[in-house]
Amino acid sequence: MFLTFLALEFLRYEAPENVDVSEKMVEDDSYMLVKTPKSKDDKSDVIVELPVGEREKNFTPVTVAFQDLHYWVPDPHNPKEQLELLKGINGFAVPGSITALMDRRGAGKTTLMDVIAGRKTGGKIAGKILLNGYEASDLAIRRSTGYCEQMDVHSEASTFREALTFSSFLRQDASISDSRKFDSVNECIELLGLEDIADQIIRGSSVEQMKQLAAQPSVIFLDEPTSGLDARSAKLIMDGVRKGRLGRTIICTIHQPSSEVFYLFDSLLLLKRGGETVFFGDLGKNCRNLIDYFENIPGVVPLPKGYNPATWMLECIGAGVGNTAGNQTDFVEYFKNSPYNEQLVANMAKEGITIPSPDLPEMVFGKKRAADSMTQMKFVVRRYIQMYWRTSAYNLTRMFLAVILAVLFGLIFVSADYASYSGLNSGVGMVFIAALFNSMMAFQSVLPLSCSERASFYRERASQTYNAFWYFVGSTLAEIPYCFMSSLIFTVIFYPFVGFQGFVPAVLFWLILSLSILMQVYMGMMFAYALPSEEVAAIIGVLVNSVFILFMGFSPPAYAIPSGYKWLYTISPMKFPLSVMVALVFADCDELPTWNATTQMYENVGSNLGCQPMANSPADVGHITVKEYTEEYFGMEHDTIARNFGVVIGCIVVFRILGLLALRFVNHQKR
Repeated sequence: MFLTFLALEFLRYEAPENVDVSEKMVEDDSYMLVKTPKSKDDKSDVIVELPVGEREKNFTPVTVAFQDLHYWVPDPHNPKEQLELLKGINGFAVPGSITALMDRRGAGKTTLMDVIAGRKTGGKIAGKILLNGYEASDLAIRRSTGYCEQMDVHSEASTFREALTFSSFLRQDASISDSRKFDSVNECIELLGLEDIADQIIRGSSVEQMKQLAAQPSVIFLDEPTSGLDARSAKLIMDGVRKGRLGRTIICTIHQPSSEVFYLFDSLLLLKRGGETVFFGDLGKNCRNLIDYFENIPGVVPLPKGYNPATWMLECIGAGVGNTAGNQTDFVEYFKNSPYNEQLVANMAKEGITIPSPDLPEMVFGKKRAADSMTQMKFVVRRYIQMYWRTSAYNLTRMFLAVILAVLFGLIFVSADYASYSGLNSGVGMVFIAALFNSMMAFQSVLPLSCSERASFYRERASQTYNAFWYFVGSTLAEIPYCFMSSLIFTVIFYPFVGFQGFVPAVLFWLILSLSILMQVYMGMMFAYALPSEEVAAIIGVLVNSVFILFMGFSPPAYAIPSGYKWLYTISPMKFPLSVMVALVFADCDELPTWNATTQMYENVGSNLGCQPMANSPADVGHITVKEYTEEYFGMEHDTIARNFGVVIGCIVVFRILGLLALRFVNHQKR
C-alpha cells in the first residue's frame, strides 16, 4: 500500500503527451520585468515602412467536377450480384468555395467523397472525375488533393508545427523554395489560431486541436470535420476551414450540423438512400435558396421560425434523427425537373468544368511524389527517430526490464558451479531464458508501436507523400541504438554477476544478444506490416516463435530432436544467437585436457570454463569436459561462432526485406 501511495504521488507517465518541446532562452519561472531602455534626446518621430503583401500561394486553384458517377460493390448476401451505391451523380466544386455533401445516414456521402478523392480500394467505379475540365488521373488526384479523415491519423509524437512542416515539405513540389514552404506552415498556424499550441506534441491533444491540422493542397476533402465536437468547437473548426478556403476547393461531408455551421457552406449536394441526387446548388445567404426550393415542393412543411434549416431539410426527405415517415414526394424526380438541375447541366457544360479551358492548367505531374528522394529521407527518417526519442514509455521500459532481468538472474546464479553436470545444464538454461526473455520482450513491445504508426503511413501513402522505402529506412535505423543500449545494460550487470569471465567474450555476448533482440524487433515489425491488426500479429507471432523456441536446441537438446523434425531445428532463427551465447561461455577452450586412465584425472586443464572437467556426470555420459558436453549434447560449437554471427545478420536482412515488401504491397486499409 505504501509503495502504491508513493507511485500515485510522485510518478507521472503522461509526458511527452501534449507538452511544449520548443526551446526557451529563459526559465519558465523568470517573471522579472525588463528595464525600460533609455531614450535619446531626439524627440522627432521615426517612420518605419513595413512591406505589406499577400503571401504567394503555393498551389494551383482547381475546379473539381464529377460526371455520371456510378459505384458498385458486391452484395454481401449474394456475392454474384452487385449493389449500386451511387447512381449517376453529377456536380462540381469551384475554388474559394465550401461544398457540403449530405444525406440520410448511410446513403453514400462518404462513399461519394472517397470515389472523387480516389481513396476507394474496392468496388467498381464508372463515370468521370475532372480537374479544371481535364479528366483526372489517379496521380493527379492524389498529388493535388488533401484528405482529412473523420478520425484524424497522425504520427502522435510530432508537434503541430512539425506535422505541418512535414506535410509542407513532402506534399509541395520540389521547385518551391524552402522559405515559401515555411511560410505555408506559418500561414496555417496563424490561419487556424495554432500559435499557442504549435510546439505541443499531438499525442494527448484535444479533438478540437487535432482537427486543426491542415496542408497546402489545391483541393481539400474533409470527412465530417465536426464529428464528436460540441456546437462551439464545431463552429470554430468550420470558421477555420472557411478562412482557409481562399483559392482552394473544399468538399466536406457533414451530418446534421448546427445552423451556425450550415450557414458557412456555399453549396450543397444532397443525396437520398440509394445514392441519388435530391438537391445540388448554391445555398444562398442563410440558406435562402435551399429553403425556398424545399418550401415550393408540394407537401413539404415550411421551415418553422428559428428552426435549423439543415435539420428541417433532412426531415423533409425522411432523414432526420428519429424520423421514420418522411414526405412521400419523389425528391429525386422533382430535382430532375427543377431549374436547379437545368442550371447544373448548363454549368457542367462550361469550360473549366467538364470542358478543358485554355485559361486553366491541366493537372499533370511528371513525378509520382512532389519531394525529391533526399527530402523524403530527411523528413521521414528524422520523424521516426524523434518519435522513438519522445516515446519514453516504450524505450525506458525496455531499459528498466533489462536491469530487472539481469539482477534477477544474477541473484539466482551468483554462486553457481558450472563445472558440474547439474550446474552446466542450469547455466545453459539460464542463457536460454535470458536470450528468450530479452528477445520476446522486444517482439511484444514493438507490435503496438508499429501498428499505431502504420495508420499514419497508410494515410500518407494514399497521398503519395513519400516512398515506402524511406519509412522502412526510418524504422530500421530508429531501433538500432535502443536495442544495443538495452542489451548493453543487461550484459554489464548480468555477465559478471552470474560468474562469467573474459572481456572479449563479454563484448561478443553483448553483440549477439543485441542482434538477437534486433532480429525479433524486425520480425515483429514484419508481422505488424503484413497482418491486419495488432491482435492478429501478436497471435501469429507467438505461434511462430513458439515453434522456433521449441527447436532452439535446448529443450529438447539438439541430439534428442527426432530426425523428422531436424529441419525445424535447422531453420529456427533463434537457434543461432543462442548457440553463439552458449558457446562463448561454455565451449571456449583452445586445448582440451587429456584424461589419465592411471590417475583417473584430467591433465593440463586450462583456466577457461570450457576446459574444466564436468563433475558429477552420469555413468552414461562418462568423463567429459564442459566444452565437449556443450558441443555434443546441445550442438552449440565454438568453431561455428563466426558462421552463426553471419546467419543471424542474414536473418535480420531477410526479415527487413519481408517487412519492406509488406509495406510496399500490403494494404489493410479497406474503403
